[in-house]
Amino acid sequence: MLLSITSLKSKIFNLPKSPGVYEFRDKKGKIIYIGKATSLRDRVGSYFRGFDEGSTFVKTKVEPSRRPNIELMMPEVVDIKIHKTETVLEALILEANLIKKHQPRFNVIQKDDKSFGYFVITREEFPRVLTVFKTQLGKYHAKSVYGPYMSKHQMEIALKLIRRIFPFHSIKARTEKGCLDFQIGRCPGPYAGAISKKDYLKNIHGIEMILEGKKKKLLTELEKQMREYSRAQDFEKAAEARNRIFALRHIRDVALISDSGSFASRMEAKLPVRIEAYDISNIGGDFATGSMVVFAGNKPDKSQYRKFKIMTVSGIDDVGMMREMLRRRFQNDWPLPDLIFVDGGKGHLNMAENVVAEYSHNIPVVGVAKGPTRKKIDIYHNKEALAFRSIISDNSLVDRIRNEAHRFAIGYHRNLRRKNWK
Repeated sequence: MLLSITSLKSKIFNLPKSPGVYEFRDKKGKIIYIGKATSLRDRVGSYFRGFDEGSTFVKTKVEPSRRPNIELMMPEVVDIKIHKTETVLEALILEANLIKKHQPRFNVIQKDDKSFGYFVITREEFPRVLTVFKTQLGKYHAKSVYGPYMSKHQMEIALKLIRRIFPFHSIKARTEKGCLDFQIGRCPGPYAGAISKKDYLKNIHGIEMILEGKKKKLLTELEKQMREYSRAQDFEKAAEARNRIFALRHIRDVALISDSGSFASRMEAKLPVRIEAYDISNIGGDFATGSMVVFAGNKPDKSQYRKFKIMTVSGIDDVGMMREMLRRRFQNDWPLPDLIFVDGGKGHLNMAENVVAEYSHNIPVVGVAKGPTRKKIDIYHNKEALAFRSIISDNSLVDRIRNEAHRFAIGYHRNLRRKNWK
């Protein structure tokens, strides 16, 4: 049965606000896109903001990106199916397994095949678990390979969570000497004799079960092990199995999905604060460009930089240009920032807050502008940004981030001018 836009929106309203995976299907019932979500209702609903009252998708020029071209995809969507999961980690794994199985068109075309990520379990006495790109697969003697995954960054977060439950030896050296992971409990110490080979391989088996999406079966196995250890009066191992059961049922994993990663959850995963800074460059409104630079803590992460050619705003309208850039940014499935800097004063700050709310996010925003004397920085922020007081009060860091955004924007602007003047 084909559903109208009105029916689809009604269906979305009744979706659960829980983690899971969603499938977009066309009129033939074929899956054309698969995605994951922390909140199925919020995530799926975000795709339908481009529909006007006449049930027509409003086409806008969208920056080529890793996210599917919404302009092309959404008019084909006539039905939605969901798979609820208990945790975000399970949603991440289920998404990868379903994409591998169904090869949806808009998943396949959105990304260079070489940049997909894979989990590799090595074939050695004490196997290691690695996250690698497709181009690196041939470097390892693999026992098992899981993927592809859309984001290697999310894979690394997932592996940290899994490793808390099932620790493993991760370095190539066959020793625990000088191994920080061994000292803090992330490595069980197979080469130091701290764990038997049998028990180590049970850890690897547990990881394989998780990556295969078999958490329920794994829980059943652990419950059986716990009873057997108790009967044998091996209470230490019984407690270990019990703790793993509890950990699997109470995974705190919201940092995994880009439409959720809160500051608190990122700190729990020991990840640096992701700061995104935006700037506009133009001459009287001509050759207008925008930049997004990313800092992981106090260090620039240039692999995450993005540039934008302003398409829908003409004339001198910095606020409008910044608005277009931010909207296009949130139409992409990039990791969400913990903190946003925009170049400008209160007007830019208010606009950025509205765009963030438009996409159902709650991200602190800071406006950074040169003061009247041009010798100091004026900083404007919303109350949420106070959680990052140590960052926004560091004038040296703020100025460095602002200058980097300006440098990147003006560099792209000059390139456009050169091309047009040739």
